[in-house]
Order: sequence, then C-alpha cells, then structure tokens
Amino acid sequence: MVTSRAEADELTPVAGTGVEPVWDERQPSVLLIEDDPGDALLVEELVADSALKMRLRWVRSMAEAAEVLATERPDCVLLDLHLPDASGLEAVSLVKARADRVAIVVLTGLAEEQTGLAAVTAGAQDYLVKGRVEPELFGRAVRYAIQRKQAEQSAVALQASLMQAQENARLERGLLPRPLLRADGVQVVARYRPGRAQALLGGDFYDIVQSADGTVHALVGDVSGHGPDEAALGVALRIAWRTLVLSGITGTEQVARLEEILVAERAREEVFATLVSLSAVPGERRASVVRAGHHGLLRRGAGDVDWVEVPGGPALGLVPGGARWPVAELQVPPGASVVLFTDGLFEGHVSQGPQRLGEEGLLELAREAAGLGPDDFVDRLIGDAEGLAEERGGLADDVAVVHVSWN
Repeated sequence: MVTSRAEADELTPVAGTGVEPVWDERQPSVLLIEDDPGDALLVEELVADSALKMRLRWVRSMAEAAEVLATERPDCVLLDLHLPDASGLEAVSLVKARADRVAIVVLTGLAEEQTGLAAVTAGAQDYLVKGRVEPELFGRAVRYAIQRKQAEQSAVALQASLMQAQENARLERGLLPRPLLRADGVQVVARYRPGRAQALLGGDFYDIVQSADGTVHALVGDVSGHGPDEAALGVALRIAWRTLVLSGITGTEQVARLEEILVAERAREEVFATLVSLSAVPGERRASVVRAGHHGLLRRGAGDVDWVEVPGGPALGLVPGGARWPVAELQVPPGASVVLFTDGLFEGHVSQGPQRLGEEGLLELAREAAGLGPDDFVDRLIGDAEGLAEERGGLADDVAVVHVSWN
C-alpha cells in the first residue's frame, strides 16, 4: 500500500485476478492526479481488480502533473477536482492546455455529480464518483474515455483535412485559366485533367489570349515531375506567359523570359518544362509557332487530321541561357484548326505490357473522330485514350488539350 511520497511516485497494480484484458494487448498508461493518499489507494485497488490492466502513475498536484506531461503523454488522466494548486474546472483546463490529446476522467465526491457533468462539458471525456465505482465500471470508463478521445481527435483531423482540401480546391479553381478573347470568329475548346488524385491542377498548363490587335495566342506546356511544386511552377509559367503576351513580348524573347522564370522558381535544378506557343491573326492562313522540347501538334481540316512538328529548341531549363528557339511558320488552310496538347494524352499504356498509345496511336484516334465538332472531337479524343488505358488504371499523367480555330 502507498505509505510515503517516495513509494507513491509509481503505483503498480497487484497480480492478476484471473480475468484477461479484452481491449488491447498494450496496457494503457494512466496518470492519477490526486492529493489524497486514501483516494489514491482506492484507485490502485480499482486498477488491480479491473479486467482492463493498465500502468498507473500517481502525482499529488498540478505542478507535479505538469512536469510529467512535459515529457510523457499518458493515454488517460484521472483528475481530482480538489488539488492544492488547482480546483474545479480550472484543473480540467490546465490538463487540456498541457496535453490536449489525452483523455480525461474526472474524480468527484458524492455530492459533486453536477460538477462532474460540468467537467465533461468543459472537455473531459467522463466522470466517476468516488466510493461508487466498481472495478468493472472503472475499467470500462477508462477504456471508453480513451476511445472517445481518439475518435474526437480523428474527427478533428478529418475536418481539418476536409477544410484544407476545400481551400486548396478553391485556390486551384482560381488559378485555372479563362480564355481572354476580344472578338468573335475565334473558337476555343480547352480541357484539363490532372494526373494527381484529388487535385485540380497538375504540372501541365495552358492558356489562350487575344491581344488588342486581334492576334490569337495559345499555349500548352508541361513541367517535368508530379506534385504540388510542379503544379505551382506550371501556374507561374502560365501567368508569366499571359503577362508577356499582353505586354507585346512574343516569339524567341518570350520563351527566353519564361526560362528565366522557371530557373528562378523551380524547386530542384533537374526540373524542366516543355511548351508550344502559337500566334495567329484571324483571317490569315498561317500561324507562328515556337516549340521548346515539346512534341508535335494536330492540324484538323476538311475531314482529316495531320500530325505536324515544326522546328524547335530544347526544353526550358536544360541549358539555361544557352538555348535558342526558332519561330516556325505553320500553314493553316481556311476552315482548319490546330490542336495543342501534352504528352499525357498519348503516353498511357494500352495493354498489361509496356505498349503505350504513342503518337501514331493518337493520330489514328484523331482521324477516327475527324468529322466531329470541336467539343465532341476533344472529348472523344480524351475519352478514347482513357478507355484504352483503363486496363492499366487509366491515364496516369496530366492532360491538357487546346483546340483553336480562327478562320
């Protein structure tokens, strides 16, 4: 039995009662904060007789409890509400301030049941009336208090996660581009599909802007890698591109400025980006195209589709400051349109083996849908590519597609 302060620092339950624990193989740790040695002895006997075996430690004041809670986190605190340095609901608040993730069971006197209820309202998980507690009820109260606290913490974490996800979604929706068109006669269809689960943005990016002189500018790009850093870099490049277009900076100088931004903003030196940028004057039968490490594009016209690759330069960030990107001329007949896209559209696997759709496979899908209108064509292209990759879990990479016509 506890007879001195030295002996009271650690209370050890007596040997078993023949009843095996039924809750957990790991014995929960319980910190008893009680200044009355007699009441502490009663708790020790309840622990010994309970089916729930636990490791019990006793301290006599809130000051001693604070020292323990500074370095340890018990599963449950048994708290007397009449301590020499804290009383009533103040004691509950002090324990919560020092160990908010720990379950609290309040110990009250026979005439203090209302105080116990108030303590539960203040944040305790349960209360027990001294002298009216049987070992079975005691063990169950401690067990349920721990489980309720764990459930509470899980609910708080889930709510925080949901709020963060909603906030991220709102931010990402705000960063998705809205085509800036100033006149009729330009038709744009854009689709974006991130490869990251539960995300609205990936490393792919696109934009469409019509400048004051009527020139239509379209962009599609792809930052290497996957994740929030790549998505943020893609947004930075897109916004920078739009700013450069509206400032009248196009062609080779525009791409060089974008590379400067990529080098300054990228999280790692190995990150690079590919892109293709197009400029066209409505009514003209040609477009200026700058290609930086990007694959070809599709040209639709008269019920047919061609794969076109114009001369270009390296991806942004591969040889900072040492690359050149020529401006190529692309012939676009009247009634024709141009489709820019990222490689996620054709890099999906089409079997359990290593075979991918590839550029030729994508061109075949495009020709099968050549007679459709712009919206249906783009949706059919993405849907067919996704369907062929379904056996391997669908398209794993980001996909950005921009279908633009100006004649």
